[in-house]
Amino acid sequence: MFKIGIDVGGTFTDFLLTRDDGTSSIYKVLSTPKDPSIATIQGIEEMAADAGLSTADFLKQVTTIVHGTTVTTNATLTYRGAKTGLLTTRGVRDALEMRRGIREEQYNNHYENARPVVERYLRLPVDERLDYAGAEIEPLSEDSVATAIAEFQRENVEAVAICFMNSFANPAHEHRAAELVRAAMPDAFLSVSADVAPAIRFYDRVSTAALNAYIGPVLTRYITSLIARLDSFAFEGILLIMASNGGVIAPQSAMDRPAMTLLSGPAGGPVAGLAFSQGQGYQDCITCDMGGTSFDVALIKDGEPLITTEGEINRLRISLPMLNVVTIGAGGGSIGWIDEVGLLRMGPQSAGADPGPACYGRGGQEPTCSDADLVLGYLDPDFFAGGRLKLDPTAAARAIQERVAKPMGLSMEEAAGGMYEVINVSMAAAVREIAVNSGYDPRDFPLVTAGGAGPNHACMIALALSIPVILVPRESSIFCAAGMLRSDLRHDFVRTYPVRVNLIDHERYGRLFREMREAGRGLLLSEGITEDRITYQPSLELRYLRQYHEVNVPAAWDEVMSGDLSGVVSRFHTAHDTLYGYSLEDKGTPVELINMRLVAIGDTEKPSLTAEPYVGTDPSAARKGTRRVYLPNEKRFADVDVYDGMELRFGHRLEGPAIIEQVNTTTFVTPEFSVVVDQLGTYTIYLRERKEEVLGRVLGEHAATAGGVER
Repeated sequence: MFKIGIDVGGTFTDFLLTRDDGTSSIYKVLSTPKDPSIATIQGIEEMAADAGLSTADFLKQVTTIVHGTTVTTNATLTYRGAKTGLLTTRGVRDALEMRRGIREEQYNNHYENARPVVERYLRLPVDERLDYAGAEIEPLSEDSVATAIAEFQRENVEAVAICFMNSFANPAHEHRAAELVRAAMPDAFLSVSADVAPAIRFYDRVSTAALNAYIGPVLTRYITSLIARLDSFAFEGILLIMASNGGVIAPQSAMDRPAMTLLSGPAGGPVAGLAFSQGQGYQDCITCDMGGTSFDVALIKDGEPLITTEGEINRLRISLPMLNVVTIGAGGGSIGWIDEVGLLRMGPQSAGADPGPACYGRGGQEPTCSDADLVLGYLDPDFFAGGRLKLDPTAAARAIQERVAKPMGLSMEEAAGGMYEVINVSMAAAVREIAVNSGYDPRDFPLVTAGGAGPNHACMIALALSIPVILVPRESSIFCAAGMLRSDLRHDFVRTYPVRVNLIDHERYGRLFREMREAGRGLLLSEGITEDRITYQPSLELRYLRQYHEVNVPAAWDEVMSGDLSGVVSRFHTAHDTLYGYSLEDKGTPVELINMRLVAIGDTEKPSLTAEPYVGTDPSAARKGTRRVYLPNEKRFADVDVYDGMELRFGHRLEGPAIIEQVNTTTFVTPEFSVVVDQLGTYTIYLRERKEEVLGRVLGEHAATAGGVER
């Protein structure tokens, strides 16, 4: 029997096929942006052919497909969502543009505001009003709702968002308006803020509800199409969709709340990174995934990826819990260009999959990161994608020469080296951002590097940040797909209860938590999870009185229900000091509760990670030969040993500079680093001064006999 993890990226669609015996296979196909399900089925057909089965017979043996998609992400980034209308309280329809009243670049007079996903003429006011506690000030005017619905019908609106002031405290007006919309527009997608994001702060709520509506029809069409294609092959297994919070959800849950998938693709990376770092005893790590279009970074602390409820996509707020992933436009397809003052830039524009980098030979004319990697010797033109896609070094060199080298007065090699350096600096800045903004020093974390392009750049990113240890899993090229198969079912709930901690009404407090727990239990049972596999993770969002930002503090179920929150408050003071550099515990400043949160988790069966036997330190059997490679810190080319990554085994050690090749990715080890392979096949790349510590951690009892490097 098989399980499949699928990650649809901007350039490639990645697949991880796992079997009951613990073995696995990696597949990659070029993405099909016009209809991503085409590439999904193409990959499944390749797996079936390799197994010597028809697609239908193969799918009969597939028990689970976990699918991450960029459909909603791309629709938001390119403003290609559904035509959306918004019903909101009279007087606040411009909140989508006013946002929180803060301009990100306050001294930039040319800075343009983020474009809302709902045009102003489709943001229609409704007469109604509730106070902060949910008491009715003005009843809902059903006539004004009917007038707005008629306008939506005239404009052929596909989706409707409803968000009224203070509806988090009382959803009655929103729910009644929703009934009227459903009756008049049964085919329209409906997004109700009290159901999607029932938490305080109006802009956060209206932005989330609007985004949820904007992408709803897009995701519904895609999932419906994917299910139909799978049904055509009589697929009877379980299909799950990766959510932005690092968990998986049923297709219907995704279609009901599509905003949960806005970071569906990158969300699998931290889950995989944790699994491979824990193989060496690490509970903390930073994961980075460089694919064809983007570079995604996440931080894991104490065995848990960092979660944020104040995320953004395309500068638009999304207030659902999501993994704190920093994404920049830096990938193998990132285009090199000269800005108006003559400086070299890389991305965020990408050549994508069609036509792709110049070296793909598909008509691309722009110089990209992959073109630079090729002419610098990091990629083998005859072994890219295992030789299925022959690269054209002449086309790559020509694009770099004409678009970068000539305008800057550089040689082609100097220009390629500059492109490599610039994109590395951008990626290092993203790694620094997520660590420092979370209150941590990146030097204290191993860098788990993945993606088809990531391992080629990992050493230079680590050197820029003084990170001493890099982990490159064998499955790095399909990192997110691997993480998806290791994800649990996960549903997030929130209730707003603003009150000083010492004044909590424990009857109301307990009732709200029990409501969330029962809702989570019901969802997981409906998704086939048995009672004994369900766990609950409550947390409280606390702040000092009159502060603006809250800190989410995890707690145990028994702890929050006991009524004694002294331990939670103590942890809040510590977390506040870590994040902001100070605590007001000694000053006796009151602590205020804002939101209560609960995560309901359904434990899923996960593929095993098979440990390899120790084979000694000598990697010579994996050596393929040498290649002329550019050494960036020495600004010169040199002949470098090339190794077959699939032949490297537990215990093998080698010295940089070196190239480690796999079918779907290449790792460039700079001269400053050494490598040892761990029991899971992960390449552990480390600065030489950390040799004793790393060998002890990776090799354990074998470390004492592995002192020399055998070449």
